[in-house]
Amino acid sequence: MAKVISITNQKGGVGKTTTSINLSASLVKRGKRILLIDMDPQGNATVGCGVDPEHIKNTIYDVLLNESSAQDAIVNSKCGVDIMSANGDLAGAQVELLNEIGRELRLQQALVSQQDNYDYIFIDCPPALNVLTINALVASDSVLIPMQCEYFALEGLSALISTVRKIRETLNPKLSIEGLLRTMFDKRNSLSGEVSRQLETHFGDKVYDTVVPRNVRLAEAPSYGEPAIEYAPTSKGARAYLWLADEMLSRASATS
Repeated sequence: MAKVISITNQKGGVGKTTTSINLSASLVKRGKRILLIDMDPQGNATVGCGVDPEHIKNTIYDVLLNESSAQDAIVNSKCGVDIMSANGDLAGAQVELLNEIGRELRLQQALVSQQDNYDYIFIDCPPALNVLTINALVASDSVLIPMQCEYFALEGLSALISTVRKIRETLNPKLSIEGLLRTMFDKRNSLSGEVSRQLETHFGDKVYDTVVPRNVRLAEAPSYGEPAIEYAPTSKGARAYLWLADEMLSRASATS
């Protein structure tokens, strides 16, 4: 049965979509069956995997509105990651679901049919707490939090932890913190080192040993519609996400 993990942070620009794409592709390299759900109306995870969302018949929007099954909205990407894509239509789902009963459960219900088809299902969430993010958190077993090691990131992390706690208390009692991933890390920056140490002090082994460096190849890869592991496999960024995939699998093995 698939483990469903939301990749989220209410603060934008922290490497959330980069992590969604590259961790998914890295786990495919390790022989895992991966579904990536793009829950951001910008559709960046979709495009970053080489899928043109404007030429897809059914997207996550159609799934949330019960106009398509999950299976009919899944497409294959060149890197081996299956995608449930998003485009600008998804922004309208927030309004259209507003008065719907059980709107928070739409994604959870849709994924029941896919649980045995994958090892991991990742959900790339928008950088906001709205009905899309709530759907993702309700459908998930856990939350992976990418974050930059800077002062304001800690404040955003506190808000996110509070959100996870509220979802666990009201809608999804199994929801947990999968891990915290330090992204865009610059070891020359003393503040980065200080924030990193604070994270390790407060969250212990929830902080991944893997640290993703600031890397130009990671930034370039989406414009070519490829994960970094395909676009620049020897780059520091690509190798970091392979290490993260290995670390995640090692942790899963240790707890099984």
